[in-house]
Amino acid sequence: MADIFELMLTLDLHDAISEEELAELRWHLGLGPKPEILRIVTGFPLVVEDDHGEPVIQDHPEPLLGCDGEASKVGGALVSVLLPRQRTGPGAWALTSRQEIHPDDFERTGELLSWLASKAGDFHRHPDGSVSLGWTRFCEEPQSEPLVVRDGAVIWPS
Repeated sequence: MADIFELMLTLDLHDAISEEELAELRWHLGLGPKPEILRIVTGFPLVVEDDHGEPVIQDHPEPLLGCDGEASKVGGALVSVLLPRQRTGPGAWALTSRQEIHPDDFERTGELLSWLASKAGDFHRHPDGSVSLGWTRFCEEPQSEPLVVRDGAVIWPS
């Protein structure tokens, strides 16, 4: 059995997003080149063996929501789209992303999702301060669960 989850984001971004942040977001979505400086998710540690067989930590940046094409475990397609919202005014964006994610990637992806929650429009915000970003679903389950950020942390499925 694979520990793979479907991650579905559907949100509108309304807060001001700098050009640098927008470039990094596009990279994370697989829609643009990697910026020279990463500001949203800054560390991508990976343990590898050096020439002497000793473990060392290296930085291996990779887009967190950039897969596209056929999904391997959750069915359907993997895709990310970021469009400017014309009706809401300048600086507003519509984001949709459907990805497969392993629990080992929850923490790093959670950094990006927490940042997205800080930029989400009012429609996604609840009176308790939590922010709905979409949903998650274990690959073998038919029902999805809300994907929520509360107090700056993603509430991942257990």
